[in-house]
Amino acid sequence: MQPTHSKTIGYILWIFGFTGAHRFYFGKPITGTLWFFTGGLFLVGWIVDIFLIPSMERKAEMRYKSGPIDYSVAWILHTFLGYLGIHRMYMGKWLTGILYLCTAGLVGIGWLYDFFTLNTQISERNGAKAPPFKKAEVGLIEA
Repeated sequence: MQPTHSKTIGYILWIFGFTGAHRFYFGKPITGTLWFFTGGLFLVGWIVDIFLIPSMERKAEMRYKSGPIDYSVAWILHTFLGYLGIHRMYMGKWLTGILYLCTAGLVGIGWLYDFFTLNTQISERNGAKAPPFKKAEVGLIEA
């Protein structure tokens, strides 16, 4: 099984962890929001997260589907270029990607929305892009 989330990317996002980016990446939008508005719980929670990232990574691996769209690439694009819609274009959502590009991520609201939903969006795209089984692959013989 292909991994979905990376500890390395988690630690890179942790550097900006007072914004909650690493928590959103590992699928924890509620605490990600709390970190965003409190500066990583006044930096104390941010420091504690150094030790929690490995367990967050393991839990994320069990929750999300692997596939052609890489979670780490999408999250790096979203965190640093999300207001330009580059992450949406990467996922094949060209129309909304161009809309984000022209409106600065719908004036930041769409960019914030994607912090909450990006893991789910990627899982859905990965599930939808799963190649169908060919008859030869499953051992069926036509008569």
